[in-house]
Order: sequence, then C-alpha cells, then structure tokens
Amino acid sequence: MTAKNTSSGENRIHDDATARRYGFRGALVPGVTVYAYMTQPLVAAFGPAWLARGTADVRFVKPVLEGEELVVSGVVTARDARGVTATLTGATAATPECATLTATIPAGLPTPVNVAGYGEAPLPEPRPDATREHWTSLATLGTPRAHYDIAAAEAYLAKVGEPLALYRGVGGWVHPAFLLEQGNRAVDRNVRMGPWIHAGSVVRHLGGARVGERLATRGRVRSLFEKKGREFVELDLVVTAGEPARPVAHVLHTAIYRLPPPE
Repeated sequence: MTAKNTSSGENRIHDDATARRYGFRGALVPGVTVYAYMTQPLVAAFGPAWLARGTADVRFVKPVLEGEELVVSGVVTARDARGVTATLTGATAATPECATLTATIPAGLPTPVNVAGYGEAPLPEPRPDATREHWTSLATLGTPRAHYDIAAAEAYLAKVGEPLALYRGVGGWVHPAFLLEQGNRAVDRNVRMGPWIHAGSVVRHLGGARVGERLATRGRVRSLFEKKGREFVELDLVVTAGEPARPVAHVLHTAIYRLPPPE
C-alpha cells in the first residue's frame, strides 16, 4: 500500500522541513497510520476474534514517509491450546524493517481491567509544557473523548485506506488504529510539545467497540525514561465505551515527548 501522511494536527514532526531539521529524510507518516496498515492482513486472517480479544505489541523502528510503498508480511509463529501468535513486519524499499508487530489471539477471554482504578479528569486548558516534572506530578491524565458515529467511521476508514467491510455501517467494529489513536490524544491533549514521536504500544482488546459508541480514554503515567538524549513517557490507558463505562482496550502507550535539539 502507498503510505499517506494523515497528520492534520500540530505535531511538526509530520512536516517535511521540520523533520529534516531533526535528521529524518522527510515528514514521518504517523505511527498509528502505519499500525492501521499493518492490521489489514491481521484482521483479514483472524477477523472479529482478534478485534474482540486479541493483543498487539507494535514498535515503530524506522520512519515511513509519504508516498513510500509499505509491504506488510506476516507469519503464524505458534498455534496451540492457548491460542495463536503471529508476527508481522512493515517494510519499504528504503528500509527493510520499519515496524514490527507481534499479535496474539488467545483461546480464552481477556483478563479484565478494573475501570474503577482509572480516574477521569478534565483536559487542561491551557495545556502545560511537557516536562519530566509535570508528568511526574500527574496522578490522573485529562480524559479525551470521541464519538465514533457513522460519519466519523467513514472519514477514518477513508483516511487510512481501509478496505475491510466489517468496520462499516451500524454495528461495525471501531477500527483498532482509531482506538490506538486515542493514546496519542491522551498525550497531546494533556501537554504542549514541540515535535514528538509515537514510539510503540502494547494493546489488549477487551471486547471491542462498535460504530455509534462514545469513547473515553482514562489514564495515568506509568514510567519516564531517557535514551540517547530523547525523553520518553509511557502511559497506562484504558479506552472505555458507553455509559456505564465498559473497557474496550487496555493500552501501554510510549511516546518521545522531547527530542534533542536539531544540530
């Protein structure tokens, strides 16, 4: 598939000139969009079973740029009484391993999450600067919300070039990359940043959500660390749907919230 830079927000790492200043070949295609592409063969093979109870550990290793052809290949690496494990790789002509994804489809029901352990809070206005001190001070993140109605679903599926029919119409599944995108909203709606990068995520589906539902993303800071001058934050998030809130996904979401200054 031909990768598209779907960013419409303020993150300037998705701008050619800014990305080149930071040493990249050009604007980065958002990680959640790369994830959307990588889920296509996965869902084509395993369908609602993965959307309802499957897991994904996705890592964005090297950038994918606008217009590059992304080839997603995968293989089943284990199949036993506990379920199925598959590994997928996204590659371009310039980079043989842009992203990796390890997925499982457990035979049993997913381990539940106690929603009561994740608080809700208003989104800050104005947003404070993203600093280690601020992240450390947060007991509860502000809660992003989204209404995934039919219009929102069609717009999102068009944006990521999704061909599968099970995401469409009343009762269709909420796209797994839209669920993951809520992790980005938990980052950028809580703090103000310069150029930043989604580094990877670990996702557990807890029943999935359907077109028409209202989503909320509750969360907290799980860890902070530094690597090669880059400052990382890892968020522990639960995406819920409906009232009363029903957990539909548990996400450990890792972002580089501060890059070293460009040379």
